[in-house]
Amino acid sequence: MEYQVNSMNARKEFIEIADEKDRDYWATRLGITGDKLKSVVKAIQSMEFSVLKEYLMMEKIKSGSTYQRFANQ
Repeated sequence: MEYQVNSMNARKEFIEIADEKDRDYWATRLGITGDKLKSVVKAIQSMEFSVLKEYLMMEKIKSGSTYQRFANQ
């Protein structure tokens, strides 16, 4: 089938936090500090870029004022 979604061939990106330059690169790409990156990796026990990005987006949503008003009802 030509129209089959090719998600099986999608490459996963893994974050290397041991090297400072790599850590800074990934932190910049995610819009966070290197220390925050290390703490997120430790918290979710994953170094996969897409997982970290999704976690950070959910964290941002949960810290938003609209979510807080909804959660506190």
